[in-house]
Amino acid sequence: MSAFAIAASGIADATARFAASAERTARDPLRDLAGESVERLESEIALKANVAVLKTADDMYGSLLDMIA
Repeated sequence: MSAFAIAASGIADATARFAASAERTARDPLRDLAGESVERLESEIALKANVAVLKTADDMYGSLLDMIA
């Protein structure tokens, strides 16, 4: 599996986790506000990490192409 596919999967998962947490909070705001806030922060960090992986993989492939060309 390529780094691009792994990062894209991680981005999709983080986005889904964030959306699910936001939906649970909207349905019942006072049920577990602290837990849902932590879930959304973790999702945001996971999203940023996967975007960084995607950018790094893109840079690496670009460098490789530059070396070959």
